[in-house]
Amino acid sequence: MLDPKFFDNLAKQLSSKIPTQVHALRSEIESNLKNTLQAIFSKLDLVTREEFDVQARLLERARERIIALEDKIKAYEKDKSLDNSSEK
Repeated sequence: MLDPKFFDNLAKQLSSKIPTQVHALRSEIESNLKNTLQAIFSKLDLVTREEFDVQARLLERARERIIALEDKIKAYEKDKSLDNSSEK
């Protein structure tokens, strides 16, 4: 999930845009904004860049293994067909 500081900073930035007439409520608004933002983002099923990069590397490794296995199967099938044709 996202860094909690992200929500603090975003809530502070948004609350800094509040008119000075309601400045007394700023800390309460900031707290409510932070909680609301956390709730919204928690529903989005987001991953960090690090988690994404790890999954991308795993996927690439799996892709390479699949290609290697496909090549082995093709070689096996070719050898098998040569064996069958030489036996006839």
